[in-house]
Amino acid sequence: MKDPDTLQSLIEAVCQSPKYAYIDRGLIANLAEKELAKGRSSKEAQKAVRSKLHQIAGSYLEHKIGYAQWFERLNQLPHELTHPDVRQFCREMMLEHTSTDERLPSIEHFYTDILRDLPPITSLIDLACGLNPLSLPWMPLAPAARIHTCDIYTDLIDFLNQFYAYFGLNAKADICDLINNVPGMHFQLALLLKTIPCLEQVEKTIGKRLLDQIDADILLVSFPVKTLGGRSIGMRQFYETHFQELVAGKNWRISRFEFADELVFRLDQP
Repeated sequence: MKDPDTLQSLIEAVCQSPKYAYIDRGLIANLAEKELAKGRSSKEAQKAVRSKLHQIAGSYLEHKIGYAQWFERLNQLPHELTHPDVRQFCREMMLEHTSTDERLPSIEHFYTDILRDLPPITSLIDLACGLNPLSLPWMPLAPAARIHTCDIYTDLIDFLNQFYAYFGLNAKADICDLINNVPGMHFQLALLLKTIPCLEQVEKTIGKRLLDQIDADILLVSFPVKTLGGRSIGMRQFYETHFQELVAGKNWRISRFEFADELVFRLDQP
């Protein structure tokens, strides 16, 4: 293991890139420590850490999101979450993140189709959320539902907390590095949307570990079915098979939902 100064210099070098400047430094430190422990030089370790950060999250962000400008627009909107103007704002903002951009064509019926047999959701956690909390206007939530969202981008977390406060939601956004720490609170519904493939690029066994550790009555797990370039190269069948491997031996009740750009599984605890 290299000395603390070497580690700190590596962290600072990674954070100098605008693409990674707002990523949780705890995550960067953990990745850097592992790369240095392999005997890599600082230059090699820096390249490896940036590659892993790109695989975890950076690939979904084509450019830095101007949260300050979006918050200025938010302040001009009604305070009613389901107001048509608010929904339009959320639609436009979700275009900024590839994961939610891909979901937009299905947003009107995505959650209602998957959760149609349930009463309004009273508690929700969205893990590695990205901009998906902007989908709240379309979710069948109970009044004053308890909402917790988490991600690795500090600027995103700041914006989401401002968003929640503006609409008076019982919600909180936190920094969360799922590779090293899964929230231990219990929720009725947990969302893990298009997250497992990204994290498995860094830790191959994390998919099964997340499914074992997330404490929720119902879990929605999804996978992309096209590349970021829009190509279908057998991803739907690949992830269907992979998901079945992840849940082998479990006694969850599993439902399957197909959308144009996403394959979703609903896991109900017995």
